[in-house]
Amino acid sequence: MVIGLKYATAELDPVTKEETYAKVREFAKKFKEKNKSTVCSELLGCNISTEEGMKEFKERQLITTLCADYVRNAAEILEEIL
Repeated sequence: MVIGLKYATAELDPVTKEETYAKVREFAKKFKEKNKSTVCSELLGCNISTEEGMKEFKERQLITTLCADYVRNAAEILEEIL
């Protein structure tokens, strides 16, 4: 979303669209290199879209033990590529 706000325009021409997609691919590549995945359930080790997964997420306090680091990593990567 941040990349789209930075690079996309109201009139998304093919060149701007490709530049935006290239930045998204770069972000995803760097995030995956650093964290081994871009898939939430793989990063957390549980599927928070299920009742059981959400229970595990809360019990293991993953929002503070894992999510905070992933958000920090994402912000650092955005800062680097923007």
